[in-house]
Amino acid sequence: MSKHFFDYDDGDYAHSISDNMAIDSDGNLLMRMGDNMAMDMNSGELHIISGWSDDEDDD
Repeated sequence: MSKHFFDYDDGDYAHSISDNMAIDSDGNLLMRMGDNMAMDMNSGELHIISGWSDDEDDD
């Protein structure tokens, strides 16, 4: 199941491509660090996001 979320630091929307990876509207890869945090794989910066819950939490 794909998930969409908003990256408050960049002002971009992102789309998950796996459980722990996503791509934003600029083509940057993001790695999930928590429900509301992701790391930009190009720069190493941490980004605050609107929410990217783990599938295990949805039960």
